[in-house]
Amino acid sequence: MQVAVVGGTGSVGSLIVVELAARGDAVRILSRNPPAELPSGASHHRIDLAIGGAGLIEAFDGVEAVVDASNDSSRKAGKVLVEGGRRIADAEQEAGVRHHVAISIVGCDRVPVGYYRTKVAQERVVTESPVPWSLLRASQFHTLVAYLFQASERYRIAPTGKALIQPIDPAIVAKRLAEAVHDGPGGRLPDIAGPKVETLTDLAHAWREHSDRRSIPLRLPMIGPVGRALREGALTAPSAAAGGQTFEQWLSGQAPRGGS
Repeated sequence: MQVAVVGGTGSVGSLIVVELAARGDAVRILSRNPPAELPSGASHHRIDLAIGGAGLIEAFDGVEAVVDASNDSSRKAGKVLVEGGRRIADAEQEAGVRHHVAISIVGCDRVPVGYYRTKVAQERVVTESPVPWSLLRASQFHTLVAYLFQASERYRIAPTGKALIQPIDPAIVAKRLAEAVHDGPGGRLPDIAGPKVETLTDLAHAWREHSDRRSIPLRLPMIGPVGRALREGALTAPSAAAGGQTFEQWLSGQAPRGGS
């Protein structure tokens, strides 16, 4: 099958590429910059969703399915995810793509934060497009949780609190998305989440045990609508718990975080 992966060099996009290539698919990686190494059976096409999406129609020529794994958490997230999503949908229609596969976030419609509102708007672009689609919501990735703690270490702190999180190994999500590509359009798919619901404090403890740096636990106030949503588990889906490693188990397979 000819499959294009938009954002195929990202944390989950690159894993999707590997999954699809292992199934024998001809994979086109669409991103601003090429990956350091191309998997066998994959090719790279340069695009930039933030500045017009030039090259999309050509990149989609002959493609049967498109996986949108693009992401941007900066101030231009709307341009990339929503406006870029419209450009993808338009190009898919013109190129005759038969299946669009999208990834979103568990509970993004329950937490009043700008980025999550953008994800909801991106979902709407997908569901309103005439291109047949599948949409999978996943809980927070282990890699994202690790990135947040790593960034906090620069200030010698480890954020803690009662926020409930259910992190998942992105490799599990990538496998499910590859399956969705071959299953064909399925609409809103069942959510997928990590094996265990944990508090931010639990995750911080696991991180501090993993890291060689000394960091001070700092409790974050869970106040207002956002704090209440996080305390109530808006970003979790216990009934959607999948297999795979817990955050602590996943960390044990990573190189320790060293530092002065």
